[in-house]
Amino acid sequence: MSTAARLRHVWLCADDYGISPGVNRAIRDLIARGRLNATSVMMVGPAIDQSEVAALSAAAKASARCAIGLHVTLSAPFRPLTMHFRPLDGDMFMAFPKLLRAGLMRRLDSEFFRNEVRAQLLAFAEAFGRPPDFVDGHQHVQLFPQVRDGFVEAVSEIAPKAWVRQGGRDLPLAQRLASPKALVLDLLSSQFRRRAGRAGLAFNPAFAGAYDFTRAADFGELMRQFLEGLPEGGLVMCHPGFVDEVLTGLDPMTDVREREHGYLASDAFAQLLATSNVTLG
Repeated sequence: MSTAARLRHVWLCADDYGISPGVNRAIRDLIARGRLNATSVMMVGPAIDQSEVAALSAAAKASARCAIGLHVTLSAPFRPLTMHFRPLDGDMFMAFPKLLRAGLMRRLDSEFFRNEVRAQLLAFAEAFGRPPDFVDGHQHVQLFPQVRDGFVEAVSEIAPKAWVRQGGRDLPLAQRLASPKALVLDLLSSQFRRRAGRAGLAFNPAFAGAYDFTRAADFGELMRQFLEGLPEGGLVMCHPGFVDEVLTGLDPMTDVREREHGYLASDAFAQLLATSNVTLG
């Protein structure tokens, strides 16, 4: 069997396009280098004007294979597009831990979330002239109880051909227990997959990319682990970016974004893809 025949095609998706100009530039740089084949856009972000949309569309068009999706955003410090959205902290969405707790306690109204996801989908379609190729969620909000109901209903209505992101992966129990964050995502994703499946929405067969962003980590070694055993069509999320004042005012993920960009732009990453028999093409 030839090496080409053994290649696995996977999605490497940079989240958060639209959160800041520096993040946008870093993502476009990696698309141009062929080191990403997907990015998801925050339509409520401060850096998603028409010039940023046009620049991303041009970069994706010049790439051999680059999907553009919607990064549904329902947590602070961002604000909803819809009037009368609830619950809020002041004029912002709630912080994601509060949102998750409220969903687990069945204190949310999925209709508010359906309307907000619908508005963000329509804003994407107006900006890019088409529906998104896929739909995922900032801080994995699409997986949260009750939120996922409104999310699935809105995607089914507005972008039924888009695939949606689930966060689970079939791993041995010991590996799951070694990563509490990945374990939580896996548990939430099992219910999300059932809900999306009933609605007829496609989703990625496996997910990787979760790690503790607050600790210095060897991103090259993490990427090797993410790709190991990932099936055809599996998805790895990443968060490359260049730090700027807009980003530092909104998000605690700063220097880690530059480390991710540096590795993804490096020869070492290209070598990892080759030795792992993985292609983004």
